[in-house]
Amino acid sequence: MSDSRIFNRTYEVLSTSLDVSARRHNLITGNIANMDTIGYEPKDLDFQKTLKRAMAEEPPDKISRTDARHFSGAGQTSMSMDGSVSQDVDIHHLDSVNIDTEMANLVENNIKYRTTTELLLRKMATLRHAIQEGGN
Repeated sequence: MSDSRIFNRTYEVLSTSLDVSARRHNLITGNIANMDTIGYEPKDLDFQKTLKRAMAEEPPDKISRTDARHFSGAGQTSMSMDGSVSQDVDIHHLDSVNIDTEMANLVENNIKYRTTTELLLRKMATLRHAIQEGGN
């Protein structure tokens, strides 16, 4: 973020949390989509571990600056969040994906995503209020 006094660590945590939730959602929906695929190995990621690892990583600076007046690109992230294969399934049988487990994971992930979004909206409302009050 450009100014750490306004966009502090909370914004970074909320942003990364949304990224992790979105990635986990893709893995879960992929599991559901492939539930009839023989030999498919369902994947998932541990939200807490992935978020902790993502927050510990330094954001890569992949943008080449051709002029000193260009932005540095700090704050741009392209972290990897590979899912792990669930160990408690028999991949040789057709029912390797437990639909009840996947639906429960989907609901849990959706609640985390919505809660994080609500926190972000409240932070933005606080910032907007501070800006409006500063003008008076």
